[in-house]
Amino acid sequence: MSDADEITVYSDYVCPFCYLGRQSLSEYQAEREEELDIDWQPFDLRAQKRGPDGEIDHSVDDGKDDEYFEKARENVQRLKEEYGADEMQMDFSGEVDSLDAQAASLYVSDEHPEQWLDFDVAIFEALWEEGRDIGDVDVLADLAEDVGLDPDEIREVVETEQYHDELRAKFREAQQQGISGVPTFAYDGYGARGAVPPSQLRRLVEGT
Repeated sequence: MSDADEITVYSDYVCPFCYLGRQSLSEYQAEREEELDIDWQPFDLRAQKRGPDGEIDHSVDDGKDDEYFEKARENVQRLKEEYGADEMQMDFSGEVDSLDAQAASLYVSDEHPEQWLDFDVAIFEALWEEGRDIGDVDVLADLAEDVGLDPDEIREVVETEQYHDELRAKFREAQQQGISGVPTFAYDGYGARGAVPPSQLRRLVEGT
């Protein structure tokens, strides 16, 4: 990690607003003269729907009905146009599980920090622009290879669940810190939740 400013971002790859929030953050970063590093913190949006084996039980009622999803689609479409995210597919990817992708990303963040951002972007783009299943270890291995990482390392991390316990600890820590939804951006004790515009990120970081 460099000596640049750092913004903490809590996100889940299957969250469309996290994808859009990163588009906004990229716009803000492009405006800055100084580099702004990302301290990525994983978050499991579907934690309450997971069974003891870690699998998602889609029958669990999470309070999100058809009206909720219709409103969310409208908001996604509005932000997609606002942020120029023309490549984004309007698919909420309800059947895709991000747990393995987050474990792989956490591993890369720890062991190959200089390549983490490229891997992170590749995961977002694979899901939201290409419609690929990021819950598939073969997809994650391919994405790793595309950004210059050893695909076998990623396979081992996912298949042996090497990082899953650490990931769950990160989820609990985020909840204990009051994070209840994503994306959440945090800087110097202040926060902003949602796919907020670049101007709001500027106010968060610079106070202007």
